[in-house]
Amino acid sequence: MSLASRSLFALVAALAVALSLLATVSPAAAAETIAYTGNFGPGTIIVQTSERRLYLVLDGGRALRYTVGVGRAGRQWSGVSFIDGKYIRPNWSPPADVRRAQPKLPNVIPSGSAANPMGAAAMTLSGSEYAIHGTNAPGSIGGFVSYGCIRMFNQDIADLYSRVRVGTPVVVLR
Repeated sequence: MSLASRSLFALVAALAVALSLLATVSPAAAAETIAYTGNFGPGTIIVQTSERRLYLVLDGGRALRYTVGVGRAGRQWSGVSFIDGKYIRPNWSPPADVRRAQPKLPNVIPSGSAANPMGAAAMTLSGSEYAIHGTNAPGSIGGFVSYGCIRMFNQDIADLYSRVRVGTPVVVLR
């Protein structure tokens, strides 16, 4: 084998290793289109905390299904709300519950900081301190992990963000 062939082989092998590592560090995030026969109309976001899934109801008996992180034990909630704000790469001000548990947190954590849990985008929910948002901890998606917010992979929050508007109804079920 020539030196050029060995170099190319080594480069391909290194890329294969890098891609396999990337696949384990960045889980695949993507909405799945499923059949939907529930009672909520198109455009409604439904969060099933027991399933750790968020659904966006579409027309034609379909919905998009995303895997999410939800409130840990004692932090789960249910109810009806609506999106009252949409923000790209938001700063984060820890709510009172978080500040009580972590009193050394600053009042505001800027966008892009490793300590900012909001990720790529956030949509705040009316009547609460909660949001549907991206994350700086993708390994937490699929678990009972938050103080009550709904966490999504950054790619998924970007997708959902582009599909909904302020005023979109949100139903959180246990």
